[in-house]
Amino acid sequence: MTTLSETPLASLENENRLLSPVFKGATAQPGVFGFRGMIALKFAQQVSDEARPPEIKFDQVITVAKAGESTLPFLAGVALSLEYMDLLMDVLGDKLSPTGKYFFFAGNLDISKRYQITHRGATFWVLPLDEATVYNELLELFRIEKNDLKKLDTAGKLVAVAEAAANFDEKFEVISFEEGLKIMGPIRIPDNRPV
Repeated sequence: MTTLSETPLASLENENRLLSPVFKGATAQPGVFGFRGMIALKFAQQVSDEARPPEIKFDQVITVAKAGESTLPFLAGVALSLEYMDLLMDVLGDKLSPTGKYFFFAGNLDISKRYQITHRGATFWVLPLDEATVYNELLELFRIEKNDLKKLDTAGKLVAVAEAAANFDEKFEVISFEEGLKIMGPIRIPDNRPV
């Protein structure tokens, strides 16, 4: 059975960056490990041994990792600001490849806009997250019917979304990260949303 230590997620686990897991484990697909939860991008300053939530996070994360590989084939999540893509690359840069499918939902983008941004060697489909969850947005983006996933467990749904991402090749307007920073709006503090 695949364990997290055999995947690119191992160092994130060792650094205590994989938080609030809805799912963290092997999938039915041989050699494929899945994670749904949160990735800490910047830790809050700790006082003695008190555990604090991260200062900045990549939330509602959905990703799969393959045993023996050094990069993630698929990653999606939401951050309050597009500028946090820089922190994401600081934390995950060596785990993202030019051929991976990465989806960055930014809380401070105009809800009518969608972009493709290549930043530090990885290409992201950048979308706003209005009211829905990352999971629901991906189902809509990949045209997956919820009924088709009903009989699957959490790991099975994760694999189905990752497989759909692998085949996704829709083109969005291409802009640079710097251009994205110029057009993003102020950070909106969202209500508590489910993972």
